[in-house]
Amino acid sequence: MGELNKAEDIYKTLLSLTRDDDWKMLAHLNNQLGYIMKQKGDLSAAIAFYQKTLEIQQKYLAPKHIDLGITYSNIGSVHDSLGDYTTALTFYRKTLEIKLKSLSSNDISLATTYNNIGSVHDSMQDYATALHFYEKALEIQEKSLSLNHPSLATTFSNIGKVHREMEDYSTALSFYHKACEIFERSLPANHPSRAIIYNNIGLVHDFLENYSKALTYYQKTLEIKEKSLSPNHLSFATTYNNIAFVHKSMGHYGTALSFYRKALEIAQYSLPPTHQDIQDLKEQICFVQKRL
Repeated sequence: MGELNKAEDIYKTLLSLTRDDDWKMLAHLNNQLGYIMKQKGDLSAAIAFYQKTLEIQQKYLAPKHIDLGITYSNIGSVHDSLGDYTTALTFYRKTLEIKLKSLSSNDISLATTYNNIGSVHDSMQDYATALHFYEKALEIQEKSLSLNHPSLATTFSNIGKVHREMEDYSTALSFYHKACEIFERSLPANHPSRAIIYNNIGLVHDFLENYSKALTYYQKTLEIKEKSLSPNHLSFATTYNNIAFVHKSMGHYGTALSFYRKALEIAQYSLPPTHQDIQDLKEQICFVQKRL
């Protein structure tokens, strides 16, 4: 968090010193501040800075300029994190429209957008559409990337997630382990992508009621996040919630309550009070408290 705060101070100082007619620098600084705020978990501030970037770019750039596509994607990503999936899809599709007109059909950047759109459909439980977009991403990546490229692993993980949610656990584990092998060969030990894949493998074992294995993978996830993310990052809420669920399932209600409360504290920092995740966590806390 300390480094992010320093970066925020530097960029805000630069922003205050930048001339009004230096629109490229103004757009760049607002974009960087949007990224920093997202990393800190301050999603409303992230949207505000990204929106300012967009306003500047729309004033000076052609409507289909690739930089606009990048900003649309950044805004879509924050709405995705907020659970506003319809708005996220709108922005991701704006990005896709620009890329399809600006780039070759096999440009690797398209795979990123296909993955993003797939992820939103996944969150909306539209699994067939999610798989369609993930497979479009995979098709491009397999033509363009090495077999050990982390982006290929991300898509394997995304496909595994859909199969997990469709309760096809053996297929899910197969794709997750493909992803895990690539990440462990190609990324540092504390890379966030390794945390994600460990979490996903833990989820499958959780559903299969292999609780000790699930906790092992969730703990690996937590250790990485503690070393690589700011303390209030929304991602912590997910991991705390997962650990709490396992302890609840094992009848460890006191430990479950502790982790649910941690998850709620993080969620309330980043999400609006009406967000479904906050309501779900409050319900889980009530459930566990009644069993103590």
